[in-house]
Amino acid sequence: MSEPLVACIPNISEGQDRSVIDAICEAASSIDGCALIGSEPDPDYNRTVITLAGNPDSVRQAAFCLIEAAAELIDMRTHTGNHPRMGAVDVCPFVPIKNADASLCENLASSLGAQVDAELGLPVFYYGSAASHPDRIALSALRRGEYESLEGRMSGAVSASVTRDPDYGDGWNERYARFGAVAIGVRPILVAYNVNLAESDAIVAKKVGTIVRSSGRLIRNGDQRMRTRGMLDKVQGMGVPLEAHGISQVSMNLQDVGITDMHHAFEVVKSLASDHGVSVDGSELVGLAPLSSFLAAGRWYSPGEVEESALIEAAVKGLGLDSLGPFEPKERIIEYAVEEALQ
Repeated sequence: MSEPLVACIPNISEGQDRSVIDAICEAASSIDGCALIGSEPDPDYNRTVITLAGNPDSVRQAAFCLIEAAAELIDMRTHTGNHPRMGAVDVCPFVPIKNADASLCENLASSLGAQVDAELGLPVFYYGSAASHPDRIALSALRRGEYESLEGRMSGAVSASVTRDPDYGDGWNERYARFGAVAIGVRPILVAYNVNLAESDAIVAKKVGTIVRSSGRLIRNGDQRMRTRGMLDKVQGMGVPLEAHGISQVSMNLQDVGITDMHHAFEVVKSLASDHGVSVDGSELVGLAPLSSFLAAGRWYSPGEVEESALIEAAVKGLGLDSLGPFEPKERIIEYAVEEALQ
């Protein structure tokens, strides 16, 4: 594709009722030029992560249809779950994928928010690089108090602050009470990526997780606390056992692969684990990753190679992405998956 390609990853506050999830996904799937390439319900969180991708305007239209359907099918007054949330569509981030940038996605976010206000009359917060104030960039700052705080915030019962009010919406009414509010924003591609360690108890994996993650380690001395930064930028990480396979993993969210990509994280974890006498046995991609990540890894593991398919093959082999099961690049590379879905 030479035209711009963007993704939108709405998170809806329903992860248990398959009929509701399917109906919301179907509403988003009705727009030509946009493909639904992922729907991942989590019953414990009572939340579903949906991935839409395609040409920018089609993705924006599909996101609107999804929000419209969720407003009719989800009632936040009865919602419970283990994940922070403030609306039936809790977050709706746009992500540049190919021949697109943050500026294009910011325009999409702005347009979608205005349409949600004008046509659906629902509260909207902008976050990420679409935020209306620097203090409103972090989603956590806007979602503080979650759904249950919205009535007090929007009715003026909570003291005024930079983060209190939505960008669209004021007062409080039955429609707001049913839907809550949606945070529409822009973020880089986030890749969920795990590195496999040959240990069953996750002792080394947990140590490595605290070393590589950006937030680092919290060091205590009695009542005193001191935090030291981790090795990798834009990375969340922790060590966990994977009992089904008798191994452990350093489980990471790579929040910006333009800063820390898969092969970078893999090699750092491998080096640190080796210092503790533990070997690395491949890795696992959860969901999808952009083509650029595979090409970058391929160039690392096969220097001098230029052919795209050979670079992808080198990346899969070098990262051991097939160590836990078959790995099909056409299904796991975002651009390939979208092209296939739009045919």
